[in-house]
Amino acid sequence: MSSKDWLEKDFYTVLGVPKSASTDEIKRAYRKLARELHPDRNPGNKEAEEKFKAASEAYDVLSDERRRKEYDEMRDLFGSGAFRRGARGGDPGGFPFGMSDLFEGVNRGAGRFGGTGGFSDLFSSIFMGGGAGMRRGPARGRDVEAEVTLDFADAVRGVTLPLTLRAPGVCDTCQGSGARPGTRPRICPQCAGSGLITRNQGSFSFSEPCRECQGVGSIVDEKCPECRGTGGVTKTRTLNVRIPPGVSDGQRIRLAGRGEPGDRGGPAGDLYVLVQVRPDPLFGRTGQDLTLTVPVTYPEAVLGVDLRVPTLDGAVTVRVPPGTPSGRTLRVRGKGVPSRNGKAGDLLVTVDVTVPKTLSDEARAALEKFAAQVPPAPREHIETLARRAARQGG
Repeated sequence: MSSKDWLEKDFYTVLGVPKSASTDEIKRAYRKLARELHPDRNPGNKEAEEKFKAASEAYDVLSDERRRKEYDEMRDLFGSGAFRRGARGGDPGGFPFGMSDLFEGVNRGAGRFGGTGGFSDLFSSIFMGGGAGMRRGPARGRDVEAEVTLDFADAVRGVTLPLTLRAPGVCDTCQGSGARPGTRPRICPQCAGSGLITRNQGSFSFSEPCRECQGVGSIVDEKCPECRGTGGVTKTRTLNVRIPPGVSDGQRIRLAGRGEPGDRGGPAGDLYVLVQVRPDPLFGRTGQDLTLTVPVTYPEAVLGVDLRVPTLDGAVTVRVPPGTPSGRTLRVRGKGVPSRNGKAGDLLVTVDVTVPKTLSDEARAALEKFAAQVPPAPREHIETLARRAARQGG
């Protein structure tokens, strides 16, 4: 993404959020758009595909705190006119060159200036002759976004699954070189293969991509008939993607180098997999802990009972102590969601005392006999509060 892209594209408008939006609001807006516009749900719809790419591009910047700050600073700075060309007679306090010329040069090397195309990359290219962060040569490929939906158990345990993508891939005819089989790209005589031309501007110098080779450093005289010199073609490919244990709903997994191939042999972009997790009818999840609600009868709660409860890898016995109230949570250690350090969370079993809606005559008589032996519950405090509320209401 070039610096000019950052100025011309309003990423907040693309995602439909205000500039003051929080990280969570940006995430929710992106996830909604990703579900609506994903190519799998809109086959053959070019407009939806472009909007999906634009939303992914916007989210890549706004979800990263550092890149979002650079993006906001650059747009605020240029929006204020700090670098606007002045009148014909000169530009006091400004730069003695046109910003349109600068961006024309930057755009030719889009993606070759360290990957982000951010605020720091733009000014390093002006004042430092390219700077240490400037990458030369073939352009890096674009990042790719994909979405998978997992069962709850697979998300907890981890799973390897095939992921089919339709996106640019390396051209099989030229193996990514862009040249017709039997020929090779030649080194650009203008920049000697560096991809950059350095120009002096008074007391300082700056570099821009070579116009002869478009910043690649090489020239293809006989282009590959399949990819027309780009080194890549659109193809369907299937990847085996490893989803790590403990992944949560809405998490993005980065697979380095599995995105679109670079231009004419450049490094590939990354693949980001957005994970959606189906709810489980039995288990819930709180962080690294699994949650489970188990019904028990009133006698079981009073007298205590050993319960066999399920986990994701078998069943365990949980002891419900005598006198356990409804809503109490019992902990089974190590039966939750595994974490990156290999230590699993716990299984939290909540006791739910069930009350029968109907009783037989024998059961009712027994319960009334039992009730006569049990002292009433201490409700003095609640009754005092009720009387006080009644006086205030009257």
